[in-house]
Amino acid sequence: MAFWTPKDTPMQDCSPYSLKPYNTFALARSCRELVHATTNEQLIEVSCRLYQAHEPMLILGGGSNVIFCADFAGTVVLVETKGIEVSADAENHYLSVAAGENWHDFVCFCLDNGFSGLENLALIPGTVGAAPIQNIGAYGVEINDFCDWVEYVELQSGKLIRLRADECEFGYRDSIFKRQLLEKALITRVGFKLPKQWLPKLEYGPLKAINVAGVTPRQVFDCICETRQSKLPDPKVLGNAGSFFKNPVVDSTQFDVLAEIYPNIVGYPHGLGKTKVAAGWLIDNAGLKGFKIGGAAVHDKQALVLVNTGDATSKDVLTLAASIVEKIEQQFGIRLEAEPRMIDANGERSL
Repeated sequence: MAFWTPKDTPMQDCSPYSLKPYNTFALARSCRELVHATTNEQLIEVSCRLYQAHEPMLILGGGSNVIFCADFAGTVVLVETKGIEVSADAENHYLSVAAGENWHDFVCFCLDNGFSGLENLALIPGTVGAAPIQNIGAYGVEINDFCDWVEYVELQSGKLIRLRADECEFGYRDSIFKRQLLEKALITRVGFKLPKQWLPKLEYGPLKAINVAGVTPRQVFDCICETRQSKLPDPKVLGNAGSFFKNPVVDSTQFDVLAEIYPNIVGYPHGLGKTKVAAGWLIDNAGLKGFKIGGAAVHDKQALVLVNTGDATSKDVLTLAASIVEKIEQQFGIRLEAEPRMIDANGERSL
């Protein structure tokens, strides 16, 4: 059973529970207490108790979108709840999914059972409960395209609340859970609505080469998996947190100026008068692919990914990331924003 330090007991220096197995960057950090929450009841009870006692607490899914900047001076609650419920009507399949389900396993479950739509999001690391927070997306599809609702617990009151997708304020790698509900909500389940009439999304990257006539969801899935595996390192082999920087959105006039200087710059229209620039292209063309500080490096095959070459410290990662941000701003006039959450001793911090 986990032990919670009373509020009037001073924190001790010892941090006995290793977090290395629970963050895909494989940083050797630790926490004071570690709780494996395998049921919804346990997850809610533990999280609300710690929150209401004002104890340092971190709710952690797959650990694929965090960088531990220091040992965590509190309790880490691992979300390990499981369960998928399925229903349907004449037009759609409806799935209610526990927050602790592995995201890629869920995508495979859908594909194996004939529920199409999520195949573009294959091999994205993490859990289902973390997906709406970041509004994960890849190859022209975002979770908000198929999200029906998100259920969460209000940590202060313990009240269970369900938001419709249009109430989640989804944006590019953004949602209400990163703003108004930041550190106030615990996502417990996510609902999905997958149309029975499948419409493939083939506008991005290698998918453009697929012949739309007769294409199947399995073909799209296989293409995405092959592409990601060829470009992105396996966290089990080389520690990483996936894409480390968001693709910046700039005024189209600024992009046009850059395109005059760099004719092969990669960008996509993003709303009225805006262009989303490929951050990986910026880093690559700044000559930073393979750049290394200590044990942290820019991946030599995908510049958007920072990796742990085996012995990276938190300082290595943060210094490398800050150096990239500075270099890109100097050369292109664009300031990159980190995608993973930076977790310090007592909570989230900026890069």
